[in-house]
Amino acid sequence: MSDQLTYPDVVQMAVPFFIAAILIELLWIVIKGRGGRYETRDALTSLIMGAGNVISGILLGFIAYGFFMLLWEITPLDLGTAWYVVLLCFVLDDLRYYWVHRFGHRIRWVWASHVNHHSSQHYNLTTALRQTWTGTFTFMMIVRAPLILLGFHPAMVLFCGGLNLIYQFWIHTEAIGRMPRWIEAVMNTPSHHRVHHGRNPRYLDANYAGVFIIWDKVFGTFVPELDEEKPDYGLVHNLGTFNPIRVAFHEWMGIFRDATQPGLTWRERLNYCIQPPGWSHDGSRDTSEAIKRKHLARNPQDAGTPGFSEPR
Repeated sequence: MSDQLTYPDVVQMAVPFFIAAILIELLWIVIKGRGGRYETRDALTSLIMGAGNVISGILLGFIAYGFFMLLWEITPLDLGTAWYVVLLCFVLDDLRYYWVHRFGHRIRWVWASHVNHHSSQHYNLTTALRQTWTGTFTFMMIVRAPLILLGFHPAMVLFCGGLNLIYQFWIHTEAIGRMPRWIEAVMNTPSHHRVHHGRNPRYLDANYAGVFIIWDKVFGTFVPELDEEKPDYGLVHNLGTFNPIRVAFHEWMGIFRDATQPGLTWRERLNYCIQPPGWSHDGSRDTSEAIKRKHLARNPQDAGTPGFSEPR
């Protein structure tokens, strides 16, 4: 099997496109007076988070790649590099992304890394760059292991992951409304992803897709954007800071404080790490399910509507 397969660093190649698109979106908002809003400090925090993500990738990327190459050495399978193999890898890696993303909202240890992406109260293209510095420590690289063991070369898997991230950049905007119906039915779009960034009870824990929204429809996590309910962006409890250090590490510190409280059992300490965000040993906080239940108690007319159809 070939260990020397290489693909271009498509994310690095896309940086000029990212910059140009941000400037175009900003110009559009200024000229049209709609389509979102930019706040200088917020956008700067997002850019710093993006730069930090690149640096962390340079410093820690060898851990995941080393793990992948170890798997490549032990697997007897090699699917080759034909275009249809790359296409299949792209689709399966997007399914992988769906589950990693879903874990990122349902397991607090993984949420501690992903939360910074949701920390902006604005929704524009700079928000797409607000990426984690600590992804390596979630160990979600394990979810990619089946792809490599099935015979997809690690370089191909990472290449497809880069394409996935590039696709997701453009959906972080309010300047685009809804796409044609056939696109909305299959692909992740700005409308679908605005829902994902909403902190409204209706929109919590929905639309985890990277490229193909069909995964959310298959696994029951799809919620459409409603014209009568605009997404309210940010966290259930917003940070109130533009400090990138706090944005990057606040949830890790929160886990440490919670898990080291005196008087807890070891099971409770573990649960502060692996239960959904908002879990507490004494029920003093609300998970997304509790938030939805309380909303329905106050607004029973919403029962059975999108986002409140059935337990997630």
